[in-house]
Amino acid sequence: MFNKRVKIKELLTWTPEGQQVTVMGWVRTFRNNQFVALNDGSTNTNLQVVLPLNSFDDALLRRVTTSASLKVTGTLVPSQGKGQQQELQATELEILGDSDAEKYPLQLKNRPSLEFLREKAHLRFRTNTFGSVFRVRHALAFAIHKFFHERGFLYLHTPVITASDAEGAGEMFRVTTLPFDGAPRNEDGSINFKEDFFGRATNLTVSGQLEGELGATAFGEIYTFGPTFRAENSNTTRHLAEFWMIEPEMAFCDLEDNMNLAEDFIKYIIGFALENNREDIEFLDSRLKEEEKSLPADKRSEMGLIEKLDFVVNNKFERITYTEAIEILLQSPAYKKKKFQYEVKWGIDMQSEHERYLVEKHFKKPVIVTNYPKDIKAFYMRLNDDGKTVDAMDILAPGIGEIVGGSQREERLDKLESRMAEMHIPTEELWWYLDTRRFGTVPHAGFGLGFERMVQFVTGMGNIRDVIAFPRTPKSAEF
Repeated sequence: MFNKRVKIKELLTWTPEGQQVTVMGWVRTFRNNQFVALNDGSTNTNLQVVLPLNSFDDALLRRVTTSASLKVTGTLVPSQGKGQQQELQATELEILGDSDAEKYPLQLKNRPSLEFLREKAHLRFRTNTFGSVFRVRHALAFAIHKFFHERGFLYLHTPVITASDAEGAGEMFRVTTLPFDGAPRNEDGSINFKEDFFGRATNLTVSGQLEGELGATAFGEIYTFGPTFRAENSNTTRHLAEFWMIEPEMAFCDLEDNMNLAEDFIKYIIGFALENNREDIEFLDSRLKEEEKSLPADKRSEMGLIEKLDFVVNNKFERITYTEAIEILLQSPAYKKKKFQYEVKWGIDMQSEHERYLVEKHFKKPVIVTNYPKDIKAFYMRLNDDGKTVDAMDILAPGIGEIVGGSQREERLDKLESRMAEMHIPTEELWWYLDTRRFGTVPHAGFGLGFERMVQFVTGMGNIRDVIAFPRTPKSAEF
């Protein structure tokens, strides 16, 4: 029976006392026609399986090749060799799936690069690096639900297909069933979407926030966790066309409450991964140190991965206003020596180099920046009394810059309508959103956290394409 197998991660915790067990997994290596390093994905640590000499037919042994899948039954005994405490002396061997070792692309002797592995995304899970990354990703996803559940939040599934643009960015993927050629037209030549499936223009969502606010004004506290899409033609290590977002929305909540929740949230999920995925994070820590040996000294991280994560969990985030942040940048040696590529002045949308300077060079810890200029922020953010800034907050993290963006939402109908008119956002299309301000409006707030950037932060991976199973980027939609 397949369900009687023991996972290797569990088996490696046992004291070997001659137990009869069955394991299944894929061959990592097979040496001396006797020793199999078997891995089933539950851990990076392989189980040594010993095939006693003359116990199995030569034809069967020739099929024990790299990445072949095996079912092995045997006796768990103390290991006679170095590097493992136990080994499995095989008494039964079955090949579940053959693998042509000559054609298998992930050869250990070649040490494939991360760039090469992105082209083999269907197989890269079988490497130690990606095994660790995706087990950590799983732990973080579980911790997210655990955090909000423990605090009484309701998990709300917001739509993937929507007619609204929450960010006002306009960089969205169109959803349509209309033919590419011969689409129905209005008199002015524009496409007549009344003939389309939904009877209007629709897109893949860029955010579940607006719908999330509807839930918050009924349930008090909700969160969304799902895929979002941006049709940005961006080929950087920080951007994806499809990524996952966590977006809590809370009624009876102001900007300070919002910052407190976001900081607690980040510390909680990182702490969960440190506690439950220590082996994987230790592996990724060692990998990062090895990788950075080839970098100039000034480009290396000042802290190791585990040291950095512990520091974030155990220290309070720095909190400054946008105005203070700009002043720090203007007074910085980097600015005075003209090392910034992008200009620094009040009113700019800070670039990654500015954010990383604040976090990595000046404060050397995560930073929460508040009260941004209204002109660089979305229409739904609450206008401050100065008329120039909004109750917004961004959390900046070492290595990647912005990881969280949020705000207190504008709950005053007149102010919200005025802001929408200013930004040419038609109120008639968002009548349902404005109704929440007409019928029992309350102060409320929320934030969005890009899940892949959080996974990057916790795993130390430098490219966002390496922390999502099948990255979607410009000109790339394989698998």
